[in-house]
Amino acid sequence: MSAGDLEKFRQAGRIASAARDHGAALVKPGARLRDVLEAVEAEIGRLGGEPAFPAQSSRNHIAAHYCPSPEDETRYEAGDLVKLDVGVHVDGFVADTATTIDLGPGRNGRLREAAEAALSSAIATAAPGVSTSEIGGAIAAAIRAHGYRPIGNLTGHGVGRWQIHCAPAIPNVPDRSRERLKEGMVVAIEPFATDGVGTVEERGKPEVFRLAGRPKRRDGVDEEVLEAIERIGGLPFARRSLRGFAREAVEASLVALAKAGVLVRYPPLCEAEGKRVAQAEHTIYLGPGGVEVLTR
Repeated sequence: MSAGDLEKFRQAGRIASAARDHGAALVKPGARLRDVLEAVEAEIGRLGGEPAFPAQSSRNHIAAHYCPSPEDETRYEAGDLVKLDVGVHVDGFVADTATTIDLGPGRNGRLREAAEAALSSAIATAAPGVSTSEIGGAIAAAIRAHGYRPIGNLTGHGVGRWQIHCAPAIPNVPDRSRERLKEGMVVAIEPFATDGVGTVEERGKPEVFRLAGRPKRRDGVDEEVLEAIERIGGLPFARRSLRGFAREAVEASLVALAKAGVLVRYPPLCEAEGKRVAQAEHTIYLGPGGVEVLTR
């Protein structure tokens, strides 16, 4: 990796950290999710970056991928356990970070501590040559030490230029992978702790999408909408990302792109109803001098 590329990763990390903290301070009972996330995205732009994916905020049993529609009036409520997931890119170089905000007394605080402790343990374990399974073991042990379960079917991941998810996968439990971390890698480590069963499933309407190629047939695709999606560079987008266009044109285009087989959809990822999930995430660089946390 060149020094210039590394500096862009670092800049993306600094912006992501600041935007995450800016958004977390806005998460309060009565605040509208959409307003918080749009404030996060505005802060990213103000600081000189661009969203690497639409800012997302998942509550309680929803672990990830909840992204409000342009009309969503959902508000945070007292007692919520709130995840705030933020991605930034600078010239395509991606940083990804998340935090959990506790809006109520009781069990939430310790669950949040479990995710944070797991992240700290994973970062302390990470080094070139360490297996990804060993990282998963450190995460799982820290979460279980707090009395909770890791979510086994969610993972951290590598990040790259115009890539949100790439190799290596960083499991939240030990597995049979022989993958090892290598010097020069940039990876996002994201433990999820739950008082549920430890698995999530897709449930609910997707609001996050990704274009996975150019459609061979464009019947029903609005050309201006398609141009706007293509300018995102293959990174995820949301209906909110296209709110400058007529809603009918957006919906028709999404349907047509799905029929053409080039639209990836990301529905919310949910634990069992009534259970809680906490998340913590940093992007790290495995440099010659050791681990550098880019999103501290």
